[in-house]
Amino acid sequence: MADSSGNQSKSRGVVAEYDTPDALIAAANRVREAGYTKTDAFSPFPVHGIDEAIGIKPTILPWIVLAAGTTGCLTGLSMETWMNAIDYPYIISGKPYISLPAFIPVAFELTILFSAFAAFFGQWALNGLPKFSNAMFTSPRFDAATDDKFFLYIDSADARFDDAGARALLDDTKPNVVEDVYDDKSSPNVPRFIYLAVLVLAVLSIFPLLVIADMRVTKSSKPRFHIFWDMDFMPSKKPQQKTILFADGRTMRPNVPGTVSRGNGEFDIDDQTGIQLEAMAGGGPDGSTQLVAFAQQADGDAAAQTPWVKENPLTIDRATLDRGRERFDIYCAVCHGRDGFGDGLVNQRAKKILATTWTQPTSLHDERLAADKMPDGQIFNTISNGIRKMPGYAGQIAVEDRWAIIAYLRVLQASRDATINEIPANKRAKLAREAEQLKKQIEAAEAEREKQAQAKKSAEPATEEAASEEPAAAEPKPATEEAKPAAEEKPATEEAKPAAEEKPAAEEAKPAAEEKPAAEDAPAAKEEPAAEAKPEAADEPAADQAAPADDKK
Repeated sequence: MADSSGNQSKSRGVVAEYDTPDALIAAANRVREAGYTKTDAFSPFPVHGIDEAIGIKPTILPWIVLAAGTTGCLTGLSMETWMNAIDYPYIISGKPYISLPAFIPVAFELTILFSAFAAFFGQWALNGLPKFSNAMFTSPRFDAATDDKFFLYIDSADARFDDAGARALLDDTKPNVVEDVYDDKSSPNVPRFIYLAVLVLAVLSIFPLLVIADMRVTKSSKPRFHIFWDMDFMPSKKPQQKTILFADGRTMRPNVPGTVSRGNGEFDIDDQTGIQLEAMAGGGPDGSTQLVAFAQQADGDAAAQTPWVKENPLTIDRATLDRGRERFDIYCAVCHGRDGFGDGLVNQRAKKILATTWTQPTSLHDERLAADKMPDGQIFNTISNGIRKMPGYAGQIAVEDRWAIIAYLRVLQASRDATINEIPANKRAKLAREAEQLKKQIEAAEAEREKQAQAKKSAEPATEEAASEEPAAAEPKPATEEAKPAAEEKPATEEAKPAAEEKPAAEEAKPAAEEKPAAEDAPAAKEEPAAEAKPEAADEPAADQAAPADDKK
Protein backbone atom coordinates (compact mmCIF):
# COMPACT_ATOMS: atom_id res chain seq x y z
CA MET A 1 0.00 0.00 0.00
CA ALA A 2 1.25 3.48 -0.86
CA ASP A 3 1.28 6.37 1.60
CA SER A 4 0.40 9.97 0.83
CA SER A 5 3.83 10.54 -0.74
CA GLY A 6 3.46 7.58 -3.10
CA ASN A 7 6.04 5.35 -1.37
CA GLN A 8 5.24 1.71 -0.68
CA SER A 9 4.96 1.06 3.07
CA LYS A 10 3.19 -1.39 5.35
CA SER A 11 -0.09 -0.18 6.84
CA ARG A 12 -0.22 -0.30 10.66
CA GLY A 13 -3.89 0.63 10.98
CA VAL A 14 -6.54 3.29 10.45
CA VAL A 15 -7.03 6.51 12.46
CA ALA A 16 -9.99 8.93 12.59
CA GLU A 17 -9.98 12.54 13.79
CA TYR A 18 -12.78 14.16 15.87
CA ASP A 19 -13.49 17.62 17.22
CA THR A 20 -15.13 16.81 20.57
CA PRO A 21 -14.62 14.22 23.32
CA ASP A 22 -18.28 13.18 23.06
CA ALA A 23 -17.78 12.26 19.42
CA LEU A 24 -14.66 10.31 20.38
CA ILE A 25 -16.53 8.32 23.06
CA ALA A 26 -19.43 7.57 20.70
CA ALA A 27 -17.04 6.35 18.01
CA ALA A 28 -15.12 4.21 20.54
CA ASN A 29 -18.37 2.54 21.67
CA ARG A 30 -19.26 1.83 18.06
CA VAL A 31 -15.87 0.27 17.32
CA ARG A 32 -15.95 -1.85 20.52
CA GLU A 33 -19.45 -3.12 19.68
CA ALA A 34 -18.16 -4.10 16.23
CA GLY A 35 -15.78 -6.55 17.94
CA TYR A 36 -12.44 -4.75 17.64
CA THR A 37 -10.14 -5.22 20.63
CA LYS A 38 -6.81 -3.67 19.56
CA THR A 39 -7.80 -0.01 19.57
CA ASP A 40 -6.53 3.16 21.20
CA ALA A 41 -7.69 6.74 21.73
CA PHE A 42 -5.65 9.96 21.89
CA SER A 43 -6.77 13.27 23.42
CA PRO A 44 -5.09 16.47 24.68
CA PHE A 45 -6.58 15.90 28.16
CA PRO A 46 -8.11 12.99 30.12
CA VAL A 47 -11.61 12.05 28.97
CA HIS A 48 -13.85 10.42 31.57
CA GLY A 49 -15.46 7.21 30.35
CA ILE A 50 -13.00 6.55 27.53
CA ASP A 51 -11.63 3.42 29.26
CA GLU A 52 -15.04 1.73 29.29
CA ALA A 53 -15.79 2.92 25.77
CA ILE A 54 -12.60 1.38 24.35
CA GLY A 55 -12.96 -1.76 26.50
CA ILE A 56 -9.70 -1.48 28.41
CA LYS A 57 -9.55 -4.23 31.04
CA PRO A 58 -8.39 -3.51 34.61
CA THR A 59 -4.65 -3.72 34.91
CA ILE A 60 -2.87 -6.22 37.14
CA LEU A 61 -0.38 -3.54 38.19
CA PRO A 62 -2.00 -3.06 41.67
CA TRP A 63 -1.54 -6.75 42.41
CA ILE A 64 2.08 -6.53 41.32
CA VAL A 65 2.60 -3.57 43.66
CA LEU A 66 0.85 -5.41 46.52
CA ALA A 67 3.03 -8.47 46.06
CA ALA A 68 6.18 -6.36 45.93
CA GLY A 69 5.17 -4.38 49.03
CA THR A 70 4.44 -7.56 50.98
CA THR A 71 7.79 -8.97 49.89
CA GLY A 72 9.54 -5.79 51.03
CA CYS A 73 7.83 -5.88 54.43
CA LEU A 74 8.73 -9.53 55.01
CA THR A 75 12.26 -8.89 53.79
CA GLY A 76 12.71 -6.09 56.32
CA LEU A 77 11.29 -8.11 59.22
CA SER A 78 13.35 -11.17 58.29
CA MET A 79 16.52 -9.12 57.93
CA GLU A 80 16.07 -7.44 61.33
CA THR A 81 15.13 -10.71 63.01
CA TRP A 82 18.26 -12.36 61.64
CA MET A 83 20.52 -9.45 62.60
CA ASN A 84 19.09 -8.66 66.07
CA ALA A 85 17.92 -12.06 67.32
CA ILE A 86 20.02 -14.74 65.57
CA ASP A 87 23.29 -13.56 64.06
CA TYR A 88 24.13 -10.89 66.68
CA PRO A 89 21.57 -10.80 69.52
CA TYR A 90 21.11 -7.36 71.09
CA ILE A 91 20.95 -7.90 74.86
CA ILE A 92 19.77 -4.51 76.12
CA SER A 93 18.04 -4.11 79.51
CA GLY A 94 16.06 -7.31 79.11
CA LYS A 95 14.32 -6.08 75.97
CA PRO A 96 13.01 -8.74 73.55
CA TYR A 97 15.18 -9.72 70.62
CA ILE A 98 12.23 -9.48 68.23
CA SER A 99 10.65 -6.09 68.91
CA LEU A 100 8.04 -5.22 66.29
CA PRO A 101 7.74 -1.52 67.28
CA ALA A 102 11.46 -1.11 66.62
CA PHE A 103 11.32 -3.17 63.42
CA ILE A 104 8.39 -1.30 61.85
CA PRO A 105 10.35 1.72 60.45
CA VAL A 106 12.77 -0.44 58.45
CA ALA A 107 10.00 -2.79 57.30
CA PHE A 108 7.92 0.22 56.25
CA GLU A 109 10.79 1.72 54.25
CA LEU A 110 11.42 -1.53 52.39
CA THR A 111 7.69 -1.88 51.72
CA ILE A 112 7.63 1.54 50.07
CA LEU A 113 10.88 0.89 48.16
CA PHE A 114 9.77 -2.44 46.71
CA SER A 115 6.31 -1.05 45.86
CA ALA A 116 7.78 1.96 44.06
CA PHE A 117 10.13 -0.20 42.00
CA ALA A 118 7.28 -2.59 41.15
CA ALA A 119 4.98 0.24 40.07
CA PHE A 120 7.64 1.93 37.93
CA PHE A 121 9.13 -1.08 36.17
CA GLY A 122 5.79 -2.95 36.14
CA GLN A 123 4.09 -0.29 34.04
CA TRP A 124 7.08 -0.32 31.70
CA ALA A 125 6.70 -4.05 31.18
CA LEU A 126 2.90 -3.99 30.81
CA ASN A 127 3.03 -1.11 28.30
CA GLY A 128 5.90 -2.58 26.34
CA LEU A 129 8.18 0.34 27.11
CA PRO A 130 10.53 1.79 26.22
CA LYS A 131 9.36 2.57 22.66
CA PHE A 132 11.53 4.99 20.74
CA SER A 133 9.10 5.26 17.80
CA ASN A 134 5.39 5.01 17.04
CA ALA A 135 3.62 4.68 13.71
CA MET A 136 1.21 7.46 14.69
CA PHE A 137 4.10 9.92 14.45
CA THR A 138 4.10 9.49 10.66
CA SER A 139 0.74 11.27 10.40
CA PRO A 140 1.14 15.07 10.10
CA ARG A 141 -2.38 15.57 11.54
CA PHE A 142 -1.50 13.69 14.72
CA ASP A 143 0.36 16.72 16.07
CA ALA A 144 -3.05 18.23 16.90
CA ALA A 145 -3.55 15.49 19.53
CA THR A 146 -1.66 17.75 21.95
CA ASP A 147 -3.82 20.75 21.07
CA ASP A 148 -7.55 20.45 20.34
CA LYS A 149 -8.19 17.27 18.32
CA PHE A 150 -9.20 13.74 19.33
CA PHE A 151 -8.12 10.56 17.53
CA LEU A 152 -9.36 6.95 17.46
CA TYR A 153 -6.97 4.29 16.17
CA ILE A 154 -7.66 0.70 15.03
CA ASP A 155 -4.54 -1.48 14.90
CA SER A 156 -3.99 -3.74 11.90
CA ALA A 157 -2.88 -6.50 14.31
CA ASP A 158 -6.52 -6.98 15.35
CA ALA A 159 -7.95 -10.34 14.24
CA ARG A 160 -11.04 -8.67 12.74
CA PHE A 161 -9.10 -5.93 10.98
CA ASP A 162 -9.89 -5.24 7.33
CA ASP A 163 -8.71 -1.99 5.84
CA ALA A 164 -11.84 -1.28 3.82
CA GLY A 165 -14.20 -2.43 6.57
CA ALA A 166 -12.36 -0.43 9.26
CA ARG A 167 -12.46 2.72 7.13
CA ALA A 168 -16.17 2.22 6.45
CA LEU A 169 -16.87 1.74 10.16
CA LEU A 170 -15.00 4.91 11.10
CA ASP A 171 -16.72 6.86 8.29
CA ASP A 172 -20.07 6.01 9.88
CA THR A 173 -18.98 7.82 13.09
CA LYS A 174 -18.77 11.12 11.14
CA PRO A 175 -15.12 12.03 11.79
CA ASN A 176 -13.27 14.99 10.31
CA VAL A 177 -10.99 12.68 8.36
CA VAL A 178 -10.03 9.00 8.16
CA GLU A 179 -6.55 7.96 7.01
CA ASP A 180 -4.21 5.00 7.06
CA VAL A 181 -1.23 4.79 9.38
CA TYR A 182 2.04 3.51 7.89
CA ASP A 183 5.32 2.28 9.30
CA ASP A 184 8.08 4.74 9.97
CA LYS A 185 10.42 4.60 7.00
CA SER A 186 13.47 5.61 9.01
CA SER A 187 16.12 3.01 9.73
CA PRO A 188 15.72 1.09 13.00
CA ASN A 189 19.48 1.02 13.47
CA VAL A 190 21.07 3.35 16.01
CA PRO A 191 23.40 5.88 14.32
CA ARG A 192 27.08 5.08 14.70
CA PHE A 193 27.97 8.49 16.12
CA ILE A 194 25.81 7.71 19.18
CA TYR A 195 27.88 4.62 19.91
CA LEU A 196 31.04 6.65 19.44
CA ALA A 197 29.82 9.40 21.79
CA VAL A 198 28.90 6.87 24.50
CA LEU A 199 32.33 5.24 24.20
CA VAL A 200 34.15 8.58 24.52
CA LEU A 201 32.13 9.59 27.59
CA ALA A 202 32.82 6.24 29.24
CA VAL A 203 36.56 6.63 28.72
CA LEU A 204 36.58 10.22 29.97
CA SER A 205 34.64 9.28 33.09
CA ILE A 206 37.49 6.99 34.13
CA PHE A 207 39.99 9.86 34.45
CA PRO A 208 38.40 11.51 37.53
CA LEU A 209 38.35 8.14 39.27
CA LEU A 210 42.01 7.58 38.45
CA VAL A 211 42.95 11.03 39.76
CA ILE A 212 41.07 10.44 43.02
CA ALA A 213 42.70 7.04 43.47
CA ASP A 214 46.14 8.55 42.86
CA MET A 215 45.55 11.35 45.38
CA ARG A 216 44.51 8.85 48.05
CA VAL A 217 47.75 6.86 47.89
CA THR A 218 50.31 9.60 47.15
CA LYS A 219 51.57 12.67 48.98
CA SER A 220 51.53 16.16 47.50
CA SER A 221 53.67 19.21 48.20
CA LYS A 222 50.89 21.50 47.00
CA PRO A 223 47.98 22.69 49.16
CA ARG A 224 44.61 21.08 48.90
CA PHE A 225 42.53 22.02 45.91
CA HIS A 226 39.47 23.90 47.11
CA ILE A 227 36.39 23.43 44.97
CA PHE A 228 34.15 25.61 47.14
CA TRP A 229 36.45 28.46 48.11
CA ASP A 230 33.93 30.40 50.18
CA MET A 231 33.08 27.31 52.22
CA ASP A 232 36.71 26.43 52.96
CA PHE A 233 37.66 30.01 53.82
CA MET A 234 34.61 31.41 55.55
CA PRO A 235 34.92 34.93 57.03
CA SER A 236 34.40 33.63 60.56
CA LYS A 237 36.39 34.12 63.72
CA LYS A 238 36.76 32.31 66.99
CA PRO A 239 35.50 34.15 70.08
CA GLN A 240 38.95 35.13 71.38
CA GLN A 241 40.45 36.20 68.03
CA LYS A 242 40.92 39.76 66.84
CA THR A 243 38.91 41.24 64.03
CA ILE A 244 38.90 44.43 61.97
CA LEU A 245 35.13 44.37 61.55
CA PHE A 246 34.50 46.19 64.84
CA ALA A 247 36.16 49.27 66.29
CA ASP A 248 37.10 47.57 69.57
CA GLY A 249 38.82 44.72 67.68
CA ARG A 250 36.91 42.03 69.58
CA THR A 251 35.21 39.18 67.74
CA MET A 252 32.92 38.16 70.59
CA ARG A 253 30.39 40.93 71.03
CA PRO A 254 29.31 42.10 74.50
CA ASN A 255 25.67 42.22 75.52
CA VAL A 256 23.63 45.09 74.21
CA PRO A 257 23.08 47.69 76.96
CA GLY A 258 19.75 47.09 78.67
CA THR A 259 19.64 43.38 77.81
CA VAL A 260 17.27 41.47 80.09
CA SER A 261 18.28 37.93 81.02
CA ARG A 262 15.89 35.09 80.36
CA GLY A 263 15.57 31.53 81.61
CA ASN A 264 18.16 30.65 84.25
CA GLY A 265 20.17 33.83 83.98
CA GLU A 266 19.88 34.51 87.70
CA PHE A 267 21.67 31.23 88.47
CA ASP A 268 25.32 30.68 87.66
CA ILE A 269 26.60 27.47 86.15
CA ASP A 270 27.33 25.99 89.58
CA ASP A 271 23.75 26.46 90.73
CA GLN A 272 22.45 24.96 87.49
CA THR A 273 24.49 21.77 87.96
CA GLY A 274 24.91 21.50 91.72
CA ILE A 275 28.69 21.20 91.25
CA GLN A 276 31.46 23.70 91.88
CA LEU A 277 32.85 23.41 88.38
CA GLU A 278 35.76 25.76 88.94
CA ALA A 279 37.00 23.64 91.83
CA MET A 280 36.38 20.52 89.79
CA ALA A 281 38.29 21.75 86.75
CA GLY A 282 41.64 22.01 88.50
CA GLY A 283 43.34 22.13 91.84
CA GLY A 284 45.56 25.16 91.23
CA PRO A 285 44.59 28.76 90.55
CA ASP A 286 45.47 28.28 86.88
CA GLY A 287 43.58 24.99 86.68
CA SER A 288 46.79 23.07 86.04
CA THR A 289 45.70 19.94 87.91
CA GLN A 290 44.21 17.46 85.47
CA LEU A 291 40.65 16.42 86.20
CA VAL A 292 41.18 12.73 85.36
CA ALA A 293 44.53 10.97 85.52
CA PHE A 294 44.68 8.60 82.58
CA ALA A 295 45.20 4.86 83.24
CA GLN A 296 44.92 5.36 87.01
CA GLN A 297 42.42 3.85 89.40
CA ALA A 298 40.16 6.28 91.22
CA ASP A 299 40.89 6.63 94.93
CA GLY A 300 37.27 6.42 95.99
CA ASP A 301 33.69 7.05 95.07
CA ALA A 302 33.42 9.72 92.39
CA ALA A 303 30.40 11.25 94.12
CA ALA A 304 32.36 11.59 97.36
CA GLN A 305 35.19 13.40 95.56
CA THR A 306 32.92 15.74 93.62
CA PRO A 307 32.96 19.34 94.92
CA TRP A 308 29.21 19.71 95.41
CA VAL A 309 27.54 23.03 96.08
CA LYS A 310 27.16 23.24 99.85
CA GLU A 311 24.48 25.89 100.32
CA ASN A 312 21.11 26.56 98.76
CA PRO A 313 21.32 29.69 96.56
CA LEU A 314 17.72 30.66 97.33
CA THR A 315 16.59 32.87 100.17
CA ILE A 316 14.82 30.50 102.56
CA ASP A 317 11.52 32.13 103.49
CA ARG A 318 7.88 31.11 103.79
CA ALA A 319 7.18 31.62 100.08
CA THR A 320 10.15 29.45 99.08
CA LEU A 321 9.11 26.64 101.43
CA ASP A 322 5.50 26.78 100.22
CA ARG A 323 6.70 26.58 96.63
CA GLY A 324 9.01 23.69 97.50
CA ARG A 325 6.23 21.83 99.26
CA GLU A 326 3.90 22.30 96.29
CA ARG A 327 6.52 20.98 93.83
CA PHE A 328 7.42 18.17 96.25
CA ASP A 329 3.81 17.01 96.47
CA ILE A 330 3.52 17.03 92.67
CA TYR A 331 6.74 15.30 91.63
CA CYS A 332 8.19 13.54 94.72
CA ALA A 333 5.35 12.48 97.01
CA VAL A 334 3.96 9.88 94.59
CA CYS A 335 6.97 7.65 95.36
CA HIS A 336 8.61 9.03 98.51
CA GLY A 337 5.34 9.86 100.28
CA ARG A 338 4.26 13.25 101.58
CA ASP A 339 6.10 12.59 104.84
CA GLY A 340 9.24 11.44 103.00
CA PHE A 341 9.40 7.90 104.38
CA GLY A 342 9.30 6.26 100.93
CA ASP A 343 5.72 4.95 101.15
CA GLY A 344 4.04 6.94 98.40
CA LEU A 345 1.05 5.74 96.40
CA VAL A 346 3.23 4.30 93.63
CA ASN A 347 5.23 2.27 96.15
CA GLN A 348 2.06 1.04 97.85
CA ARG A 349 0.66 -0.03 94.49
CA ALA A 350 3.89 -1.84 93.58
CA LYS A 351 3.82 -3.77 96.86
CA LYS A 352 0.16 -4.63 96.39
CA ILE A 353 0.70 -6.18 92.94
CA LEU A 354 4.03 -7.72 94.02
CA ALA A 355 6.04 -5.97 91.31
CA THR A 356 9.31 -7.89 91.17
CA THR A 357 11.24 -5.16 89.36
CA TRP A 358 10.19 -2.37 91.71
CA THR A 359 12.87 -0.69 93.81
CA GLN A 360 11.89 0.66 97.22
CA PRO A 361 12.18 4.47 97.19
CA THR A 362 14.75 5.85 99.59
CA SER A 363 13.45 7.31 102.83
CA LEU A 364 14.30 11.00 102.82
CA HIS A 365 14.89 10.77 106.58
CA ASP A 366 17.77 8.35 106.07
CA GLU A 367 20.95 9.45 107.83
CA ARG A 368 22.83 9.27 104.51
CA LEU A 369 20.71 12.18 103.24
CA ALA A 370 21.37 14.41 106.22
CA ALA A 371 22.72 17.88 105.50
CA ASP A 372 26.09 17.09 107.07
CA LYS A 373 26.54 13.93 104.95
CA MET A 374 24.94 14.78 101.60
CA PRO A 375 25.32 18.37 100.35
CA ASP A 376 22.44 20.19 98.73
CA GLY A 377 24.28 20.15 95.41
CA GLN A 378 24.33 16.35 95.33
CA ILE A 379 20.58 16.18 95.96
CA PHE A 380 20.11 18.79 93.21
CA ASN A 381 22.14 16.60 90.84
CA THR A 382 20.03 13.57 91.75
CA ILE A 383 16.79 15.44 91.06
CA SER A 384 18.18 16.72 87.76
CA ASN A 385 19.72 13.52 86.39
CA GLY A 386 18.00 10.74 88.37
CA ILE A 387 19.47 7.75 90.18
CA ARG A 388 18.77 4.04 89.85
CA LYS A 389 15.14 3.75 88.65
CA MET A 390 14.31 7.35 89.45
CA PRO A 391 14.33 9.38 86.20
CA GLY A 392 15.80 12.84 85.88
CA TYR A 393 13.43 15.78 86.28
CA ALA A 394 15.60 18.50 84.75
CA GLY A 395 13.23 18.75 81.79
CA GLN A 396 10.14 19.08 84.00
CA ILE A 397 11.19 21.06 87.07
CA ALA A 398 12.81 24.48 86.74
CA VAL A 399 16.15 25.17 88.44
CA GLU A 400 14.55 27.46 91.01
CA ASP A 401 11.88 24.89 91.85
CA ARG A 402 14.50 22.16 92.30
CA TRP A 403 16.30 24.28 94.89
CA ALA A 404 12.94 25.08 96.53
CA ILE A 405 12.24 21.34 96.82
CA ILE A 406 15.62 20.87 98.52
CA ALA A 407 14.84 23.68 100.97
CA TYR A 408 11.52 22.04 101.85
CA LEU A 409 13.26 18.65 102.13
CA ARG A 410 15.68 20.01 104.73
CA VAL A 411 12.76 21.40 106.74
CA LEU A 412 10.96 18.05 106.44
CA GLN A 413 14.05 16.25 107.74
CA ALA A 414 14.45 18.68 110.63
CA SER A 415 10.78 18.33 111.64
CA ARG A 416 11.30 14.68 112.54
CA ASP A 417 13.63 15.39 115.48
CA ALA A 418 12.54 18.95 116.26
CA THR A 419 12.63 20.11 119.92
CA ILE A 420 10.34 22.54 121.72
CA ASN A 421 13.02 25.18 121.57
CA GLU A 422 12.90 25.12 117.76
CA ILE A 423 9.19 25.95 117.78
CA PRO A 424 8.32 29.67 117.50
CA ALA A 425 7.58 31.22 120.90
CA ASN A 426 4.07 32.30 119.92
CA LYS A 427 3.12 28.69 119.11
CA ARG A 428 4.72 26.88 122.02
CA ALA A 429 1.77 27.44 124.41
CA LYS A 430 -0.73 26.08 121.90
CA LEU A 431 1.51 23.11 121.19
CA ALA A 432 1.91 22.45 124.93
CA ARG A 433 -1.88 22.45 125.43
CA GLU A 434 -2.37 20.06 122.54
CA ALA A 435 0.37 17.80 123.92
CA GLU A 436 -1.27 17.82 127.40
CA GLN A 437 -4.67 16.96 125.93
CA LEU A 438 -3.16 14.17 123.91
CA LYS A 439 -1.36 12.85 127.00
CA LYS A 440 -4.62 12.80 129.00
CA GLN A 441 -6.41 10.97 126.19
CA ILE A 442 -3.66 8.37 126.11
CA GLU A 443 -3.77 7.93 129.91
CA ALA A 444 -7.57 7.62 129.88
CA ALA A 445 -7.44 5.03 127.13
CA GLU A 446 -4.76 3.10 129.02
CA ALA A 447 -6.81 3.17 132.26
CA GLU A 448 -9.89 1.92 130.41
CA ARG A 449 -7.93 -0.96 128.95
CA GLU A 450 -6.57 -1.92 132.41
CA LYS A 451 -10.08 -1.79 133.93
CA GLN A 452 -11.47 -4.06 131.23
CA ALA A 453 -8.57 -6.47 131.68
CA GLN A 454 -9.13 -6.67 135.49
CA ALA A 455 -12.88 -7.19 135.07
CA LYS A 456 -12.27 -9.99 132.62
CA LYS A 457 -9.66 -11.56 134.92
CA SER A 458 -11.94 -11.45 138.01
CA ALA A 459 -14.90 -12.89 136.08
CA GLU A 460 -13.03 -16.02 134.99
CA PRO A 461 -12.59 -17.66 138.53
CA ALA A 462 -16.22 -16.95 139.47
CA THR A 463 -17.43 -18.57 136.25
CA GLU A 464 -15.31 -21.67 136.86
CA GLU A 465 -16.48 -21.91 140.52
CA ALA A 466 -20.15 -21.61 139.51
CA ALA A 467 -19.70 -24.30 136.88
CA SER A 468 -18.19 -26.68 139.48
CA GLU A 469 -20.86 -26.04 142.18
CA GLU A 470 -23.95 -26.43 139.98
CA PRO A 471 -23.70 -30.25 139.65
CA ALA A 472 -23.28 -30.56 143.44
CA ALA A 473 -26.31 -28.37 144.07
CA ALA A 474 -28.46 -30.48 141.78
CA GLU A 475 -27.86 -33.77 143.75
CA PRO A 476 -29.99 -33.06 146.99
CA LYS A 477 -33.64 -34.18 147.11
CA PRO A 478 -35.92 -31.86 145.15
CA ALA A 479 -39.02 -30.49 146.87
CA THR A 480 -41.32 -31.75 144.12
CA GLU A 481 -41.18 -34.52 141.59
CA GLU A 482 -41.31 -32.02 138.76
CA ALA A 483 -38.12 -30.27 139.86
CA LYS A 484 -36.14 -33.54 140.01
CA PRO A 485 -35.85 -34.17 136.27
CA ALA A 486 -35.11 -30.54 135.67
CA ALA A 487 -32.18 -30.67 138.13
CA GLU A 488 -30.85 -33.99 136.82
CA GLU A 489 -30.87 -33.19 133.10
CA LYS A 490 -28.10 -31.31 131.33
CA PRO A 491 -30.28 -28.92 129.28
CA ALA A 492 -31.73 -27.39 132.40
CA THR A 493 -28.28 -26.94 133.91
CA GLU A 494 -26.96 -25.34 130.73
CA GLU A 495 -29.95 -23.02 130.67
CA ALA A 496 -29.30 -21.96 134.23
CA LYS A 497 -25.63 -21.06 133.53
CA PRO A 498 -26.20 -18.22 131.04
CA ALA A 499 -29.16 -17.08 133.08
CA ALA A 500 -26.92 -16.69 136.08
CA GLU A 501 -24.14 -14.88 134.15
CA GLU A 502 -26.33 -12.08 132.74
CA LYS A 503 -28.19 -9.46 134.71
CA PRO A 504 -31.62 -10.10 133.12
CA ALA A 505 -31.28 -13.78 133.97
CA ALA A 506 -30.40 -12.85 137.52
CA GLU A 507 -33.56 -10.78 137.73
CA GLU A 508 -35.60 -13.77 136.49
CA ALA A 509 -34.10 -15.90 139.20
CA LYS A 510 -35.07 -13.24 141.77
CA PRO A 511 -38.60 -14.58 142.41
CA ALA A 512 -37.20 -18.04 142.91
CA ALA A 513 -34.60 -16.89 145.40
CA GLU A 514 -36.84 -14.16 146.91
CA GLU A 515 -33.76 -12.27 148.04
CA LYS A 516 -32.70 -8.84 146.84
CA PRO A 517 -28.92 -9.07 147.42
CA ALA A 518 -28.66 -11.99 144.99
CA ALA A 519 -29.69 -9.72 142.07
CA GLU A 520 -27.22 -6.97 143.00
CA ASP A 521 -24.07 -9.07 142.89
CA ALA A 522 -23.61 -10.91 139.58
CA PRO A 523 -21.06 -13.47 140.88
CA ALA A 524 -23.25 -14.21 143.89
CA ALA A 525 -26.24 -14.70 141.62
CA LYS A 526 -24.51 -17.64 140.08
CA GLU A 527 -24.35 -19.45 143.45
CA GLU A 528 -27.45 -18.23 145.38
CA PRO A 529 -30.17 -19.84 143.25
CA ALA A 530 -28.53 -23.23 143.57
CA ALA A 531 -28.01 -22.83 147.32
CA GLU A 532 -31.57 -21.68 148.11
CA ALA A 533 -33.26 -24.22 145.91
CA LYS A 534 -33.38 -26.71 148.82
CA PRO A 535 -35.97 -25.11 151.16
CA GLU A 536 -37.99 -23.40 148.48
CA ALA A 537 -38.14 -26.04 145.81
CA ALA A 538 -41.92 -26.20 146.21
CA ASP A 539 -42.46 -22.56 145.35
CA GLU A 540 -44.32 -21.79 142.13
CA PRO A 541 -41.54 -19.80 140.39
CA ALA A 542 -39.12 -22.71 140.67
CA ALA A 543 -41.68 -25.10 139.30
CA ASP A 544 -42.43 -22.75 136.47
CA GLN A 545 -38.78 -22.56 135.50
CA ALA A 546 -38.42 -26.33 135.55
CA ALA A 547 -41.40 -26.73 133.26
CA PRO A 548 -39.67 -25.33 130.16
CA ALA A 549 -36.88 -27.82 130.68
CA ASP A 550 -39.42 -30.67 130.73
CA ASP A 551 -41.06 -29.29 127.62
CA LYS A 552 -37.76 -29.16 125.81
CA LYS A 553 -37.03 -32.72 126.84
